Amino acid sequence: MGQKVHPRGFRLGITADWQATWFNEKNYKEYLLEDEEIRKVIKNKYAQAGIGEIVIERPDSERVIAIIKSARPGIIIGKKGAEITELRQNLEKRFNRRFIVNVEEIKNPEVDAQLVAENIASRIEKRASYKVVMKKAIFNAMKKGAKGIKIMVSGRLAGAEIARTEWYLKGRLPLQTIKSIIDYGTARAETKYGTIGIKVWIYKGDADI
Repeated sequence: MGQKVHPRGFRLGITADWQATWFNEKNYKEYLLEDEEIRKVIKNKYAQAGIGEIVIERPDSERVIAIIKSARPGIIIGKKGAEITELRQNLEKRFNRRFIVNVEEIKNPEVDAQLVAENIASRIEKRASYKVVMKKAIFNAMKKGAKGIKIMVSGRLAGAEIARTEWYLKGRLPLQTIKSIIDYGTARAETKYGTIGIKVWIYKGDADI
């Protein structure tokens, strides 16, 4: 069986950054589980906002800074900041800490691997052809400046009796070159035939290291 390393973990500290910029040896387990819960709460509440990443910072034990990177930040901010205020209050009440919530806009969602994967999953759930959806995502990413893209789907594709894996690749995808900037995202499509897994790799060029 082939052994694969996570494209982001492979490049941490070189071309990729951590999604949680804190370290606390004493409360590591508690904070780690809390981070996952915070991300889940935000993603579930704003599923339509196109959230690509949530970075969590902890300046001290009482404060949490959540930086939400979204393709549609207006949904999270709301009219005159009403939504973001409500979100902050809900998080403070649930986790009993002070929260600062910042929203950053993703300028090119077509080359954000997580958003591409989630978009494909959403379209497959709406019974669109997985081949058409994959090819369109590849076309849009290359048009927006991606150097290479690979999309893989696995499961009972188009309701087939036996699960299989299919993938499309366009351009370059140097997975073992550490200086290459590879964005990676995964998503799941829940269809009436079962779960279909989607993986997306997008190559954005090389870093100057």
